[in-house]
Amino acid sequence: DDWVAEAEKRGLSNVKNTPHALDFYLTDKVKALYSSHNIATEEEIEARVEILLENYLMKIQIESRVMGDLALNQIIPVAVAYQSKLIVNANGLKDLGLDNSRVLETIKDINRHVDSLKANVTAMIEERKRINNMDDLRDQARAYCDDVKLKYFDNIRYACDKLELLVDDEVWPLVKYREMLFLR
Repeated sequence: DDWVAEAEKRGLSNVKNTPHALDFYLTDKVKALYSSHNIATEEEIEARVEILLENYLMKIQIESRVMGDLALNQIIPVAVAYQSKLIVNANGLKDLGLDNSRVLETIKDINRHVDSLKANVTAMIEERKRINNMDDLRDQARAYCDDVKLKYFDNIRYACDKLELLVDDEVWPLVKYREMLFLR
């Protein structure tokens, strides 16, 4: 936050993502600077930006595919299976005349996070399909940044993190964050 204020005070840009930051390479001022010092021609700068955009796009595509695959094929099935065990437990407690309200709360929490996860992954996949039909590389990279990464990644991550806390360690398919802290 201090740097953002200082940058603004100095009249400096504070662009927080790659596709938008790469646009600065293509300004007349930067092109003139690179050309005047024989660093790169205008064509070389444009080619370099294109390569950087392609790399960015590929990385976000891969990351979003892996994220969606993990959510749909690993996390959701395990969460639903664990939820089913809790339903059996809640019904057993009820049959015995015992309070099952805490178990029901956990079941509802799991359900809410599974619904959120499924909805966000599905929406992200549809957004990727739309973006993949775009012709312009720069527009594609910006859309992957703004309409996929910024719009869905944190929401998907949040739902997964919450499910990780709710689902039994014995059935969770991935290493949990707290376990990674103590791996040797």
